[in-house]
Amino acid sequence: MKSWQPKPEQEEAVKVMLGQAAVALFADPGKGKTSISLATFKVLKNQGLAKKMLVVAPLFVAHNSWPGELKKWAEFNGFTYAILHGKDKEKELDRDVDIYIINYEGLLWLFPDPSPKAHPKDRHTRHLTWNWDVLCLDEGTNLKNTQTKRYKRLRSYFGGFRRRWLLTGTPIPNGYADLFGQIFILDDGASLGRYITHFRNEFMVKSFNGFSYDLLPNAPEKIEEKIAPLVVRLEADYDHTIQPLWHDVYLPDDIMAQYKELEDEFYLRLEQGEIVASNAAVVGGKLRQFSNGAIYMYDDCDERFWGKVHDYKLDMLDSILSELNGFPCLVFYEFQSDKERILARWPETPCLGGGISPKESTKIIDDFNAGKIPMLIAHPKSAAHGLNLQEFSNRVIWFGMTWNLEWYIQAIARLAREGQQHEFVFVHHIVCVGTRDERVKEVLELKDQTQQSLLKALAQR
Repeated sequence: MKSWQPKPEQEEAVKVMLGQAAVALFADPGKGKTSISLATFKVLKNQGLAKKMLVVAPLFVAHNSWPGELKKWAEFNGFTYAILHGKDKEKELDRDVDIYIINYEGLLWLFPDPSPKAHPKDRHTRHLTWNWDVLCLDEGTNLKNTQTKRYKRLRSYFGGFRRRWLLTGTPIPNGYADLFGQIFILDDGASLGRYITHFRNEFMVKSFNGFSYDLLPNAPEKIEEKIAPLVVRLEADYDHTIQPLWHDVYLPDDIMAQYKELEDEFYLRLEQGEIVASNAAVVGGKLRQFSNGAIYMYDDCDERFWGKVHDYKLDMLDSILSELNGFPCLVFYEFQSDKERILARWPETPCLGGGISPKESTKIIDDFNAGKIPMLIAHPKSAAHGLNLQEFSNRVIWFGMTWNLEWYIQAIARLAREGQQHEFVFVHHIVCVGTRDERVKEVLELKDQTQQSLLKALAQR
């Protein structure tokens, strides 16, 4: 088990979170906001300043990211936790653990409706058993809209938490007004006003149409000054133009047992039928398919017949898309089954290659470069050369990685090329921990190191 070695900026973030009751941790992807929160809670618990923490996060993050961090680092492995979702959530709530994790939709189940007109099912008393000290809102922009039911429900109860943390890398996806609801959770309106009308009166003016609001000229600076005491900002400290980001997916034990069976026995039984790999080369391909969530049923990889194994990579992709909040991204898939499953979940998503006309391709590319398409999918082979997609987006997502370094580099180069308006191109990799995905990652890195050494040597001649 790895030991968590905080960087200086992470140590500083922990100090700030220990020193004040309310903190907005605005951290760029990969800066370790989950680990920082766990480290802070550990110190508080050891000092007797906190006993239990409630974490609210998007569903996949709740099920995967937080348990994954707790298992990954030795420093946090001693924490006990319960996930308040699914058929056993009532039982899990009754457990005496350190950390309770719930998704945002679950807030309506956890907290009763305080209204006298509440439906009987919403008048429960399960919240009365809580003894949580810390409220941690992961991807806190989920609460930027103060008019949602879950926001209103939580608002009635967050005053009971002695410490409140809000974590996000995208605090204002739609503008400065997004800050009002998030900051209110932290300081009860002390910085930006107790009501949205207060915020608008101080910082905004009605637009010419009479329905929307525009910021006053000096509003950004005033808002920033007011919330600065609450904010810890962790910026990406990247050294290169292309910045890899790794999103670990932890498969449940029963699914990993299936993976191990296929790896060791060249055999796996699914609802759709039996899968028998004839040799090690074939099983290697099927293990990669397994990691992505679906396996071709036959050795000849007939793309018409595949069996589903899991949807955890799809859920991680959903989590990344939620964080991007509609910002265009280019998603690469490896197998036809991956493409079909992505399109099944997001049916309006356009796809490059695969039987579309040049005219259709041109229209898709133009719309993507204009920021009109939130997600575009492609196979790295079909998108490795000749496409310019860099005019708006700087986000690449690998749903399933390829062994082919040329495809890998050239596919990323669709965005990482001259004309790219952003300083960095972020390359997200969805990796199933403990599977062939990790080997692909290692091989690609080694191949790239080798190539870079060659190129460097040639440049010096």
